[in-house]
Amino acid sequence: MTMDHRHHYLDGLRSAMSILIYPVHYFVNLPFSAGTWMGDNMISREELLAQKGELNSQNTFLKAQMQKFISLEIENMRLRKLLDASQQIGDKVLAAELFAIDLDPFSHKVLINKGSRHNVHEGQPLLDADGVYGQTIYVTPISSTAMLITDPSHAIPVQVNRTGLRAIAAGTGSMDKLDLLHIPNNADIRVGDVLVSSGLGGVFPVGYPVAEVTEVTPDPSQPYAVVKAKPKAQLDRSREVLIVWQAEHEHDEAIATDAKGHARKQLPELQQ
Repeated sequence: MTMDHRHHYLDGLRSAMSILIYPVHYFVNLPFSAGTWMGDNMISREELLAQKGELNSQNTFLKAQMQKFISLEIENMRLRKLLDASQQIGDKVLAAELFAIDLDPFSHKVLINKGSRHNVHEGQPLLDADGVYGQTIYVTPISSTAMLITDPSHAIPVQVNRTGLRAIAAGTGSMDKLDLLHIPNNADIRVGDVLVSSGLGGVFPVGYPVAEVTEVTPDPSQPYAVVKAKPKAQLDRSREVLIVWQAEHEHDEAIATDAKGHARKQLPELQQ
């Protein structure tokens, strides 16, 4: 043993014996290893069903959360667009949210969550991120009723942005259509022309986009052509609007222009 300890004469014999004994150790330990493996890997059917139900619930919850996040992302995009529009306007504005609509298909009115407590007054113009939306017609301390520009009883003075031609855009009761009144057959107006608010009448400030011309049909049997336009505002989609206080100098200019008789002769209904 001393010689083996010093000179390792039996190392080769030990290696050979360990190879021969290894299968014996393996087979002796096999029942214990197999039992442990089966215990770790075999789960009852009830546990699997319980895990499946829990995973399904988590999946449904995560899908609902994802839908909410998508909705919030879309709302954030709308608000960013509205904020950009408010920065471009230059007048004093206040953001408001729609929380009710008139269910009468022939009356295009909405209820917004701002009222006289927020200095809102009757006849005040409303915009969304794309164009003129309507105007307030009734104000309470905490809310206001607004009429959309497509309401059959609404009309707004406009002008063709390309030529400056003035006209009246009247509501038709359809969310995607306005009628341009009293346009001569030989007037310089064409499909695709953008209509902006003219400021006449003193209600809507000058230069806000109102609609785009979609149809021009001269009628030789009548003195006026049939002209239709599509509103620029997303009247059936927007949830947020801007209430506008036009600058004092613009308001004074509109009233001065109106005093010359260019607007009130055509728009008695707008003198509210």
